[in-house]
Amino acid sequence: MTRTLVFGGARSGKSAHAETLARESGKEVIYIATAQAGDAEMATRVRHHRAQRPAEWVTLEEPLRLGDAILREALPGRLLLVDCLTLWLTNLMFSSGETYPDVGDIALPELFHSERAHLLYALAEIEDTGCDLVLVSNEVGMGIVPYGAISRCFTDEAGRLNQAVAAVCDKAVFVAAGLPLYLKGGPC
Repeated sequence: MTRTLVFGGARSGKSAHAETLARESGKEVIYIATAQAGDAEMATRVRHHRAQRPAEWVTLEEPLRLGDAILREALPGRLLLVDCLTLWLTNLMFSSGETYPDVGDIALPELFHSERAHLLYALAEIEDTGCDLVLVSNEVGMGIVPYGAISRCFTDEAGRLNQAVAAVCDKAVFVAAGLPLYLKGGPC
């Protein structure tokens, strides 16, 4: 059983690398998609990702209860591919139609905190299931500090989540320009 975090910037090749790991595993792949197609542009992105997946992969859409989905689907002989943690964070941040101020403190909804904790619990709980797990996330903190309180909050929370997930995972892979750099664990 191996838990792998694959992260990088926009269009870095992180999803393609995660999908390669899944294909090469020889296991039954359960693809857990966190995206919600809230507008035409996002719907196009979702269609593009779907078209790239092999037809035999089972796709589950889970925008909020990711920990529950992982616990439910982590069976021997499977590989769970979660794409992606940062969209999931966004879903949680706006789960009840929240609006946030441009300046000042941000109070995230309770669902954000409880589901984040439940995800970390699930990652530890599946350690002995015989199920592999690949999680895709964005590295959003390598540029300038963003404008607006909610953007800064998101950057901070994404960074904290990536650190917490990497600590639990057996492998952590940073992808840039389509090239994987193993920061923890190795490619074999």
